[in-house]
Amino acid sequence: MTTDATAPRALPREPRQDRSRATRRRLLEAAVDCLASAGWAGTTVAVVAERAGVSRGAAQHHFRTREELVTAAVEYGADVRMTQMRERLRALADRRLSTLEVLELLGEMYTSPLFRAALQLWVAASSDEALRAQAVPLETRVGREAHRLTVEALGADESVPGVRETVQATLDLMRGLGLADLLTDDSARRSRLLRQWAVTLDLALGEECRSPG
Repeated sequence: MTTDATAPRALPREPRQDRSRATRRRLLEAAVDCLASAGWAGTTVAVVAERAGVSRGAAQHHFRTREELVTAAVEYGADVRMTQMRERLRALADRRLSTLEVLELLGEMYTSPLFRAALQLWVAASSDEALRAQAVPLETRVGREAHRLTVEALGADESVPGVRETVQATLDLMRGLGLADLLTDDSARRSRLLRQWAVTLDLALGEECRSPG
């Protein structure tokens, strides 16, 4: 007979709140992957739940509709990418990144699975008024944060006339390059364009348009 002293102790159970957060995170990550690979039509709550390894009931406990799930997934993915970019900038805080290095970081962001997923959401929202009501505020917030990070990374001074528009044009260019990469590998052409745009930006953002630092 095994005594209490020698009986193996049961491992502590993961708190319910932690399990719920972990389930939600798996659903969001699976939704981003599903959107990027299967598109809007192929991204249903049932499919995402299966990819995430959770029951459909558990998925619907967190997200009542596909629209809620997909919008939350794109927001989650954007927050992760922005956090990663901030961390990379902090890791290199002892020096200012070259303009080309900044553009390459942005290029990674706009050719990632997240961008593909977001694009699927924007296309679906363009013809769905209810979905558009959720997507527009998200796009506004994400766009504002991307702009802020780009200004910081470039060390640009937006008090100088034209600088804000130049930064925004850079982000619009990145979105276009992301679109060009959807059907075929556009990396070689993108590298050439980024090198040339870096030269153009350095001319446009001379020392008088750079923040001290």
